[in-house]
Amino acid sequence: MTDEKPNKYIREETPIPTYDEATSSRYPTSHSYLGSTEASHDAERQGLLGQASSATRTDNYRPPGVESARSSMDILSSPRRDSGRSSTEALQDEMIQMDIEEPDMESNQMGARLSKRITSITNGLSSLNLPFRQWLPSFEYIRAHVPRMPDRFPEALKPGWIMVFRFFALIFVLLIVYVLFVSNLFSFRTRRSNGQMYDPEMVRMFVQEHANATYIMQNLDYLTRFDHMAGTEGNYVLGEYVKAAFQTATFDSASLERFDVYLNYPTKNGRRVAIIDPPDMAWEAKIEEELAYNNPPRQQTLVFHGYSRAGNVTGPLIYANYGSREDFKRLEDSGISVKGAIALVRYYGSQGDRALKVKAAELAGAVGCIIYSDPKDDGYLKGEQPNNGRFMPADGVQRGTVGLSSWIVGDVLSPGFASTPGEKKRISKDNNPGLNNIPSIPLAWRDAQNLLQALKGHGQKLNDDNGWIGGVPNVEWWTGDQKSPIVQLKNEQDEVERQPIYNVVGKIIGIEQPEKSIIIGNHRDAWCFGAVDPGSGTAVFLEVVRIFGDLKQFGWRPMRTIEFLSWDAEEYNLIGSTEHVEHRLEDLRRDGFAYINVDVAVEGSDFRAAGPALFEKSLLHVLDRTSDPYTNKTLRALWDEKKHSLGSLGAGSDYVAFQDIAGTSSIDFGFGGGGPFPYHSCYDNFKWMNEYGDPGFQYHKVLAQVWALLILELADRSVLPFDLEAYAAAIKGYVQDLDKYSSSRGPKATLNLESLNDAADLFVLNAHLFHEWDRAWAQNVYEMGGFEGNVLAIRRMSHNTKMADFETDLLDIDGGLPGREQFKHVIMAPQAWSGYDGAFFPGIRDAIDEGHWQQAQEQVEKVSTILSRASMRLLE
Repeated sequence: MTDEKPNKYIREETPIPTYDEATSSRYPTSHSYLGSTEASHDAERQGLLGQASSATRTDNYRPPGVESARSSMDILSSPRRDSGRSSTEALQDEMIQMDIEEPDMESNQMGARLSKRITSITNGLSSLNLPFRQWLPSFEYIRAHVPRMPDRFPEALKPGWIMVFRFFALIFVLLIVYVLFVSNLFSFRTRRSNGQMYDPEMVRMFVQEHANATYIMQNLDYLTRFDHMAGTEGNYVLGEYVKAAFQTATFDSASLERFDVYLNYPTKNGRRVAIIDPPDMAWEAKIEEELAYNNPPRQQTLVFHGYSRAGNVTGPLIYANYGSREDFKRLEDSGISVKGAIALVRYYGSQGDRALKVKAAELAGAVGCIIYSDPKDDGYLKGEQPNNGRFMPADGVQRGTVGLSSWIVGDVLSPGFASTPGEKKRISKDNNPGLNNIPSIPLAWRDAQNLLQALKGHGQKLNDDNGWIGGVPNVEWWTGDQKSPIVQLKNEQDEVERQPIYNVVGKIIGIEQPEKSIIIGNHRDAWCFGAVDPGSGTAVFLEVVRIFGDLKQFGWRPMRTIEFLSWDAEEYNLIGSTEHVEHRLEDLRRDGFAYINVDVAVEGSDFRAAGPALFEKSLLHVLDRTSDPYTNKTLRALWDEKKHSLGSLGAGSDYVAFQDIAGTSSIDFGFGGGGPFPYHSCYDNFKWMNEYGDPGFQYHKVLAQVWALLILELADRSVLPFDLEAYAAAIKGYVQDLDKYSSSRGPKATLNLESLNDAADLFVLNAHLFHEWDRAWAQNVYEMGGFEGNVLAIRRMSHNTKMADFETDLLDIDGGLPGREQFKHVIMAPQAWSGYDGAFFPGIRDAIDEGHWQQAQEQVEKVSTILSRASMRLLE
């Protein structure tokens, strides 16, 4: 029963903290690691991380020195960094000079501040200079000329006089209220009833200066000390750890969010790859990786494919290159049948999505699929391996999901609705559109070498001209055929239809529009230790949490609510984030302003980002003020030099449900371009990151700055910095690309894009008219000396909402993409047959790819209507 415990997949001697340590009431801050010169704030701050660290630390581990978290130019300083101040009084003096206070200041300081505020209000009232004030009678005049009630006034008439006085008193009160309202005295720009007024530039300087590489390194060291697959005890412990971080940051709320979902796990002796016939060639694969850590050894996850089909199959072995549909078609055209065979394919190449490799093998008639890591793609032919370099070693295995994420995301047994505990509406895993129907398993090239050698003399001999020859040494490359040696592929596994998983949710409530949210997300589950994926992102995520916690403890609050989400079960099928979105779908479509995702934060030095073009302005503004730690060029300068632009969003991470189902504008970014690494292997660990990925963790620090600054751009700018004009220009380009694409697939006359061109032109015009209001608002506020009237503030908030609603208006809510109805966005979605890549106008492209030209034309008309309607709503 899955309800008995939240961590079914537990093995003996798990080297992770105890549950009591994991649920410690205090988040283990970086103070646990500080040296003798930087003391902890107090003994209470020594929490889970400190305890776990001392328990598992190796003898040769020495705490690194902590870089300074402040500079001589600091305007604000963290309330948790005692070492940076000579005294509490010095900090308070600085805050008083800035006219800011912590919420728990002494009562005399509160009194002084209240006195200052009252004086300010009094001066404001006395300074009111109304145009009709000169004609108003003075109080003395009124007192002298208003007749008094006689001492012996007839009793019958007294009530009338009382009513008259009450009437004039009411008029007077209403006049005062009106004067206060129109005078901007209580403008929305003084939007801090619960927090303090801050210069936005000072806040940006604060978050940028307080990003700390050493703290990020210490986060990653802890996060990678044990394996933590989705639904396991290790990942549950890390969920509690993240929750404690939210609580220490004094977020307004911090909680676990549970869903019960379908997951599969490998069994110790349940997997086998072996040559069983002819007997003289009998051989069995080792399957498991060598230990990544030997002193002391650490427990590692077993090698398997998430969401693979269970089974025990045999058949002749046939090599199919990268496992694309085109590769299987070539075998068929060469007279080589794959029916009843075990397909052997390699990772990467013309079909990057491992799930679609298995699906292509299934459609070709194979009964099983083996995917191996070839040194030509990610191993020694690329460069040095771990212990000497960054690439995959001979025994390294790329685990991963074979769930069809470009067709169904989330729990495959509850597509379109959330798998909340007790949910009864479930579909079967058999013939499920989100799952493959044949078993699969990953292998290292160390094992694949024996299989490739066994194919010699069977099928067609391959040459260097066809691109099918890999880099495995001592192999003569043949395709194999129906007379190839017989291979057994066994994949017995635990399949749990209701395994608990836990997202972690934290919030900082906004001041001006608390119902509107900027959502920040990163997943924490990994296939093994996960230093790059996702540990680099989680380590930076925790640093951003710390920084915003420091800001909040000063009394700062954003204009809009910031939600911090740590996702579970991303690796299987983007499950945690998708269930969260499906659970609160209407709320997100109404109030979700933006989603910012970081998965892999650092695996290289080249900053890249993907998302709708409306993020372009805000992202470039952030890149202008952040720099590469080694070239000293701004990230914007490097972005321009390399001619980068925002890429498309495929099905690679947790933005999918937000962008494609909820219509919440989403962006994903990180440092990449370093080349292949031990992806989804146990060699993706802290040692690899510290030695090869980002020694010194300087790119992690820069990414924390970028992330924090972009949060401020979206959560704390008066006018939401979305650039719909850039989005309109991009969509015009997408239409031109679609025209070229359709022409390359068939006669141009078969697809008429006139209506789509018209819709794109209309969006260009409407976007320009819409942003005229932004410019008028900025001019108005400038002319008013920085003040904004209440009526203008209300209009601005409505303007922001229209801007954020634009992506939601691009959803085909009642329909969806034909054959992939879970995806609703008509402008962008994952490519149906290349899940990691995005497609523009996906419904149209899907139909073109299948040769369904009538359906493609119907999609053109539907998309044109939706785009036109969305752009017209901007001007309503």
